[in-house]
Amino acid sequence: MKVTIKLFAYFRDSRFKIEDRDLKDGTTVGDIVDSLHIDREEIGVAMINSRHTTFDTKLCEDDILAIFPMIGGG
Repeated sequence: MKVTIKLFAYFRDSRFKIEDRDLKDGTTVGDIVDSLHIDREEIGVAMINSRHTTFDTKLCEDDILAIFPMIGGG
């Protein structure tokens, strides 16, 4: 299945901004995060097709996964 992955902020450093990937059925959001070597604790928000999601959610054909880091400040 084909999925689009979008990374934001410093997650793009040494990676990519947008990438299309062919994935096996049953691939989860957590599988993608792990494959990108991003610590799950650094994830602020993960969204599939503009809706909040969890690491256990399975991706579907033509999904768009957006991954945002925690944002801090004051």
